[in-house]
Amino acid sequence: MSQHKIAGAPISWGVCEVPGWGHQMEQDRVLSEMKSVGYTACEFGPLGFLPEEPAKRSEVLAKHGMKAVGGFVPVLLHKPEHNPEPEIRAELEAFKTAGAEVMVLAASTGLDGYDDRPVLSQEDWATLLKNLTNLEAVAAEYGVKAVIHPHVGTVVERPEDITRVLEGSNIGFCFDTGHMMIGGTDPVEFAQKHAGRIGHVHLKDVRKAVAQRVIDGEITYYQGVVQGLYTPLGQGDVDVTTILASLEKAGYTGWYVLEQDNVVNEEPAAEAGPIADARASVEFLTTTLASVA
Repeated sequence: MSQHKIAGAPISWGVCEVPGWGHQMEQDRVLSEMKSVGYTACEFGPLGFLPEEPAKRSEVLAKHGMKAVGGFVPVLLHKPEHNPEPEIRAELEAFKTAGAEVMVLAASTGLDGYDDRPVLSQEDWATLLKNLTNLEAVAAEYGVKAVIHPHVGTVVERPEDITRVLEGSNIGFCFDTGHMMIGGTDPVEFAQKHAGRIGHVHLKDVRKAVAQRVIDGEITYYQGVVQGLYTPLGQGDVDVTTILASLEKAGYTGWYVLEQDNVVNEEPAAEAGPIADARASVEFLTTTLASVA
């Protein structure tokens, strides 16, 4: 591995918080396979994948030679009657104890899954932006960087949503190349224009033909994932090389998390399944970073 901070995510092995997502592979196998492809760190994954007790989280990761990067935290941000701070403080305690650096916030719709989302009022947007500003400050108290993740099927998904956050707060972004593209934002352009707001990176490559069917509402996001929406880095339609060059030129020093949402239908045979795609992505990323750095 290079000097760059490169990590993995359990969703690349099909481990997901969405009910009915697919077969959930065992923790030990996922972490062992992450280590074998060259990761030294990972995001937490959904609640229950790692122990909920923070000290035990660290122990499990250390057993596999891994450290904690942080994790994805869906949270309801836009309801004036709902204060998200207590639940986020509880999660931050766990992040701090586990040595995690980044909390990736997603603006939950309040619904299960990522196939529907509500229309927000002006009051809802004002609440969301106020909560983002507050939670960024709260996270900093714990030595954790909070970022907002534009994500398909969440409240912050489309270009107009992203613009509202850019203009209405100072919080950094989890720049997810796949979700940006599927939500309608050009990830190459975002990396060039807003590198200073990028605090964390999720690298995905996307088959644009499948993404377009999701965008058009022909299939759901979940169906898109099943039908090969994501592909190893360098094998899809995202210009990952140009994006990496832009980030490196801007002096990005955060994590590059390889994260391709995946659905696994059954326990794979040894050395089969998600590990092959993960290995291909790691090889592409390390080679490309060496060429653009």
